Amino acid sequence: MRIKNLTEYNKEKEKFKISPEKFWAEKADTFTWHKKWDEILNWDFHKANINWFSGGKLNITENCLDRHLSSIGDQTAIKWIANDPNEKNIDITYIELHQKVCQFSNVLKSKGIKKGDRICLYMPMVPELAVAVLACARIGAIHSVVFAGFSAKSLSDRINDASCKALITADGGFRGSKITPLKEIANEALANSPSIDFCIVLKRTNSKIEMVKNRDFWWDEEIKKSSTNCPAESMDAEDKLFILYTSGSTGKPKGIVHSTAGYMIYAQYSFENVFQYNEGDIYWCTADIGWITGHSYIIYGPLLSGATTVMFEGVPTYPDAGRFWEIVEKNNINIFYTAPTAIRSLEAMGNDYVRKYNLNSLKVLGTVGEPINEDAWNWYFKEIGGNTAPIVDTWWQTETGGIMISNLAGINKAKATFATLPLPGIEACVVDENGEEMKKNNIEGKLCIKFPWPSIARTIYGDHQRFINTYFSAFPGKYFSGDGCYKNKDGLFRITGRVDDVLIVSGHNLGTAEIESAIDEHENVCESAIVGYPHQIKGNGVFAYVICHHKPKDEKTINTEINNLITRHVGPIAKVDKFLYVEGLPKTRSGKIMRRILRKIASKEYSNLGDTSTLLDPNVVENIILESKK
Repeated sequence: MRIKNLTEYNKEKEKFKISPEKFWAEKADTFTWHKKWDEILNWDFHKANINWFSGGKLNITENCLDRHLSSIGDQTAIKWIANDPNEKNIDITYIELHQKVCQFSNVLKSKGIKKGDRICLYMPMVPELAVAVLACARIGAIHSVVFAGFSAKSLSDRINDASCKALITADGGFRGSKITPLKEIANEALANSPSIDFCIVLKRTNSKIEMVKNRDFWWDEEIKKSSTNCPAESMDAEDKLFILYTSGSTGKPKGIVHSTAGYMIYAQYSFENVFQYNEGDIYWCTADIGWITGHSYIIYGPLLSGATTVMFEGVPTYPDAGRFWEIVEKNNINIFYTAPTAIRSLEAMGNDYVRKYNLNSLKVLGTVGEPINEDAWNWYFKEIGGNTAPIVDTWWQTETGGIMISNLAGINKAKATFATLPLPGIEACVVDENGEEMKKNNIEGKLCIKFPWPSIARTIYGDHQRFINTYFSAFPGKYFSGDGCYKNKDGLFRITGRVDDVLIVSGHNLGTAEIESAIDEHENVCESAIVGYPHQIKGNGVFAYVICHHKPKDEKTINTEINNLITRHVGPIAKVDKFLYVEGLPKTRSGKIMRRILRKIASKEYSNLGDTSTLLDPNVVENIILESKK
């Protein structure tokens, strides 16, 4: 299944061009099916209806686990590394993982969970999180993982949107020198989550917590009562596998739905090819499973490929900034996949933390979550990759399910700051403001995809019209990514950033509406606008323009109060880096805030604000500029 050289790469592109359906059917054929499909593809981008391998029956966990047991059952499936470097790491073989998944599947079944039920997971980066994800998939329950840095309100919003029947959490989670009180946050969320029937709690930090009788149960006690035999539920190819929430530019977060077969096929295909995975490689993605990167490239992609996947509980700077590199040396990591934010922050710490470790095991490096700047790319290639390990600069989204644009490691050339080319099987294009495809090179426009791929999201949970409006209405007949794109003279793609009201901060998608809603809760705030600005470490920082009822006497105090509200309503990852208190915001006559202008001012680009003639009051802009220069 893996493309091994440039000749094969070109052949695969040609195969897709001749027959897209046959191309993907060939990939699907390598998996275990209960029943083969009746139809490969049926689609309509105007209605956002996409069906792959209709009529096919399978279970993704049989392909992640069962089919490997006879050949590599004793191989490590998950290599878990604790936050505390003195705590013993855990290696779980494919046989052991299969048993653990079956046991927890039976726990869920014993509590009345059945196919189609939604289960929310709010957990630290421990092996049990991967076990719980796979257990849901094994019995046909739909998992909804919520990042363990989100607030109680964000957690309850996501539980309620999907009407989840159960919550899986832990007493707490270790993250660097801090403990996150997960059960305490969960208890607050559950006070406003009527659909939850029960909560299972893992002991991790041994924190003192409140357990509610007949609702809360300890993980280890339930496991003791559970059998290691659990046949996998037969799922339709288009049955929902998981819901994952991502920030929307307006309103509440969007519950992105991925289905079973298409997601499975693309997760393995992209993992093996982009990273050029070879049998026996030790692979480490530093993401959190609370994001799509963790779903596709910590759990599903690697396990479908029979790889050893490393799962790290901690942060890159604890106990010091050499932690990543110590882990690479100790575990002979071959493939390393991380975010540009981490690369920039570690570069800023200096090379002494790198050079004390032997990184010769590294064969492939990857970046994910946001565009990487040239300086960070060069440092990564030289200091971490020893000028030999190729870098794959991957572009994709929660909605795409897998990597869409990237070089394949060592197959086609990398170029600093460029994601390079769409994978074979992906028809990406750049369009102008009218949605016309710009077929020449050396152009800039908006990034679209004009043909479905197997792991494309199927809908927004409970709101298909919003799915159509968000992704398929701007340029009818095409999927619109929401990203700007530059294509150079050689046809290589560079992602230039979001063109809608979503910020990418440290690789995390943050919706401006959610943050503004939290700010507006402050008693002295009447309106706010959030934009991004260039940040040396995070890529984008969060900049808040705030209008108050009364001019703040102490800006430092109100800044803290507002950030506390954001932490409570969204989570600490969304806190504002810079505030500017203003008397008005630039709005069109229809009332739309002109964020383009606010982004320019936040970046101190005062002389290039573009057309302001459509503003209701152009003087507002001058006043904001004067305030920002103080």
